[in-house]
Amino acid sequence: MPGNHESAGRRRSARRRKGNEHLQSILVECAWAAVRHHGYLKSLYHRRVMKWGGYRSATAKKKAIVVVAHAMIVIVWHILATGKPYHELGTDYFTRRLDPERETRRLIAKLEALGHTVTLQPAA
Repeated sequence: MPGNHESAGRRRSARRRKGNEHLQSILVECAWAAVRHHGYLKSLYHRRVMKWGGYRSATAKKKAIVVVAHAMIVIVWHILATGKPYHELGTDYFTRRLDPERETRRLIAKLEALGHTVTLQPAA
């Protein structure tokens, strides 16, 4: 959750910082439009919604949109500061960053916790 309430290494729940209300509403509208198109921002939205309660939770969706709006303003700032065009990271940005072996171990542990016996065979 966006916030700035940290002391002695412990993060506490906090509201986001105040900003330009007009810019905020425009960014949120743009974020809603952005999450309807395939790309990095849609995958970021999906990850955050699932983290905070899924698509049935209105609160999760609203919090996730604030995260996307923040990501958009950061992107705009970098474009203006560097003068370089935006480079789309892609829908698979988060899955590409996963370590395949670590993900395999995680999925095996999950299946075993559900009571399944897992044996791995190399793919042909």
